[in-house]
Amino acid sequence: MPKRFLSLWFRYLLTDWKAVRQPELRGKPFVFAEPDHGRLIIKAATAVAQQFGIEEGMNLADAKVITPELVVFDHKKGRELKLLGGLADWCLRYTPLIMLDPPDGLLMDITGCAHLRGGEREFLKDMIGRLKAIGYDVRPGIADTIGCAWGVARCAQKGLIVPEGGHRNALMPLPPSALRLPMDLLMKLENLGLDKISSFVHMPHSVLRRRFQKELVLRLLQALGQEEEFLIPLKEAVPYSERLECLEPVRTREAIEIAVFKLLDTLCKRLYGEGKGLRQSELIWFRIDGKKGQIAIGTSQASNRTDHLFKLFSLKFDLIEPALGIELFVLEASLVEAVNDKQAGLWAGKPGLESEEIAELIDRIMGRIGNEGIRRYQPSEHYWPERAAAAGDHEDNRIDGEWWNDRPRPIQLLEQPELIQAMALTPDYPPKMFTYRGKRHVIVAADGPERIEREWWLDPGEHRDYYVVEDEEGGRYWLFRSGHYDSKESQLWYLHGYFA
Repeated sequence: MPKRFLSLWFRYLLTDWKAVRQPELRGKPFVFAEPDHGRLIIKAATAVAQQFGIEEGMNLADAKVITPELVVFDHKKGRELKLLGGLADWCLRYTPLIMLDPPDGLLMDITGCAHLRGGEREFLKDMIGRLKAIGYDVRPGIADTIGCAWGVARCAQKGLIVPEGGHRNALMPLPPSALRLPMDLLMKLENLGLDKISSFVHMPHSVLRRRFQKELVLRLLQALGQEEEFLIPLKEAVPYSERLECLEPVRTREAIEIAVFKLLDTLCKRLYGEGKGLRQSELIWFRIDGKKGQIAIGTSQASNRTDHLFKLFSLKFDLIEPALGIELFVLEASLVEAVNDKQAGLWAGKPGLESEEIAELIDRIMGRIGNEGIRRYQPSEHYWPERAAAAGDHEDNRIDGEWWNDRPRPIQLLEQPELIQAMALTPDYPPKMFTYRGKRHVIVAADGPERIEREWWLDPGEHRDYYVVEDEEGGRYWLFRSGHYDSKESQLWYLHGYFA
């Protein structure tokens, strides 16, 4: 596919920007001026002011004589770059490859982008129409080379879309200023009567180089496509990126979910095919009012599972404000890593200690953190839950005894039970509420009791009656009462663990 470049020339960048901010200035002559050696020099003028003969570089005092009602604004250095940066950000909805072309232009690589909007003519019609609706007078040029697109945008009377392979013919009738040459070279060419590119394009390069310096030859060859010229984008292109144009502006959460899932599915299939997974990703959306926003996610390990990544994004969908509607979604994977295919089937079936994959995983972990970081627990023949497991030798695969799994056990067991304040309405019934670390929990469901006797041969004391309880917030806890109910004494209740 041949390269296609678009050059945008904002003929009245500063004054258009001012008129957008202050609509009452439209149709009035005004300029931007800055001091220069004790004088005020005009840096930008509106089209209306130019009709009176006021041009850039003119002394402001002279301009005031021509047009006494002329409005003057102070010019600040660097404002053009800031404006071009904002316009480039807006144009990202059309292509990700945009370069600033100071002081009043943008350059874009639109290769493969125009067909998404029905061809280059419709692509240009949509972009230029919307920019003019905002308030910017812009002139475009599309060609196979950056130089030709730039020259056509600024100097061609017609044919702003140069057909593929037609850049040479498009350049011939244009003046030398279409080659981005400095003023001294342009004056020299004019003095010699070389007022068109066709008048010197066939001259030997050695002659042009000797008479007009090497810059003329370089710019000519770049425009003709005989010398390569690179477009350095303002934002570095992300290798793994997907774009989704919306046929109609998207406003509802359901439509946003459909769009994001489709983008993720496409991106994950591409990553899976290359054996890679996503670690960091950004979802960027462009609204029809010209504004944009983004949300980002990250993963602990490389993943190319669409469902998993979609759940991560869905947690942040409330941050998306579609306003009048979203017209474009862009999904970028800013960080990807290789995925080990063995991990997907690591836990398939019922792997045990004899599993070669798990043994290799343990080996890799030990290689990273050392033997001290590996613990293998063995079942210990004790009734008390906190004594039912003991640390063993990680190099010994034998299991002495069996794990008890006939009753539910919490996923997090406290090393020592913690005392709580609990209230039961009926003796030997589960509590209706309990207070732990100053927080009150109202119990809505309970199961039990499960009585666990104390090991009297180890230490004296009471048995425990355990209950699995659930509070109003959905939290599930493992509580127990120590000993039998006694109306004469307050009962001691303890929290011993948390369920999922």
